[in-house]
Amino acid sequence: MQTDIDPRSLIGRRAVDRDGTKIGTVDEVYLDDATGSPEWAAVRTGFFTRDAFVPLEPSELVGEALRVPYKKSQIRDAPDFGVGRHLSPEQELQLYHHYGMDVPTEPPDPPGSAGTPGGRGSGPRDFGDLPSGDGRPDDAG
Repeated sequence: MQTDIDPRSLIGRRAVDRDGTKIGTVDEVYLDDATGSPEWAAVRTGFFTRDAFVPLEPSELVGEALRVPYKKSQIRDAPDFGVGRHLSPEQELQLYHHYGMDVPTEPPDPPGSAGTPGGRGSGPRDFGDLPSGDGRPDDAG
């Protein structure tokens, strides 16, 4: 995804699949715990008012919509972890596998960390603490 996009601007946007079919509306944005970068979006799909997690990295803004490069059926079948809670490294790993994405490599785990490959975890953020200029959090971790 474009790195200059303020994650706050994604909330409330229409989300579409790779064919342009509406998936739903972006409900929350989850930032990587270590980098503070937007990593996942929870999209309210309307399928039993469920939110589906979609990766932001291969997604792009097209006009006023977030285009996710996967079919609606694959997004609908994504693991359901609920929203408003932190994604564990294990849950992120499940999402990477579901979307057929390469698990990101990362530096060695800091002392006392869980050491789970592929994830530092991600969580929803209250964007009230973000500076209005560059969209990056004051505290990256």
